[in-house]
Amino acid sequence: MIKSILVPVRGDGMVATVLAHAAELAKAHDAQVNVVHCRAQAKDLMPQGIAMNDFARKVMTEQAIELANRQEDHLRGILHRLAREFGLSEDASVDGSATCTFAEEHGRMADVVKHSGRLTDLIVLPKPQRERNLGQSSLKAALYGAGRPVLICPGQLQPDETFAQHVAIGWNGSLPAARAVASSLDIVHKAKRVSILTGGKVQSHGPEVDELMAYYAQRGITADVVRFDGKDPAAGLLETSKDIDASLLIIGAYSHSHETEMLFGGNTERIVDKTEMPILMAH
Repeated sequence: MIKSILVPVRGDGMVATVLAHAAELAKAHDAQVNVVHCRAQAKDLMPQGIAMNDFARKVMTEQAIELANRQEDHLRGILHRLAREFGLSEDASVDGSATCTFAEEHGRMADVVKHSGRLTDLIVLPKPQRERNLGQSSLKAALYGAGRPVLICPGQLQPDETFAQHVAIGWNGSLPAARAVASSLDIVHKAKRVSILTGGKVQSHGPEVDELMAYYAQRGITADVVRFDGKDPAAGLLETSKDIDASLLIIGAYSHSHETEMLFGGNTERIVDKTEMPILMAH
């Protein structure tokens, strides 16, 4: 059941993208979107490696705090406006409607995700920007530190009426894939079309695709099977999802350790880097 959706934000230009996707899911599931602004601490805004006397440090600290306050006020105004535009109510007492709350937390975004994410049903994050070294630690914190499913939103993509209406499931029988399936049942149940994408052999001791179909059927979900060439699973999943006009891809994340995939270029990293569509991941 999806009733709480965490949206951690910062001044990276991706606020509208993540909030729009969270709002669409919240409206579909009568859920609450909890937006948390990860506010930089004053010491993180101070110039590093420069010797300063006490007076200069005090002045710089005050200026850093003032800057952080202005950023917070500006972002909060944007969030209130976007919440209205995306159909979210800020009145939490209204039953049967999608609502939104705002909070501010001090510290690194990854630490905020670990703390706030453990008691939420879904975490919505922007696609990591490897070239700017942004977002990878937050994704790792969500999957490993919070242990929750994560919706990755690419670029400046805005969801339309097709979002999550045709869901593609990447299946290889692995434990992460099974967790992704279990974590996304509510979303899959509301989809108009469900496609199971499979290529090559399933993992050792992993359930076959017909067993996944039976699992879905027991829950009133009808799914089609779409097979693709399994020589390059990452490319195959993305290309096949595009070919069948899926609007959401659900996959298991990091069958190996995150560090191993970072070093040797695993399928999850390649999918995240290349995707142009929303991806729901679970580890």
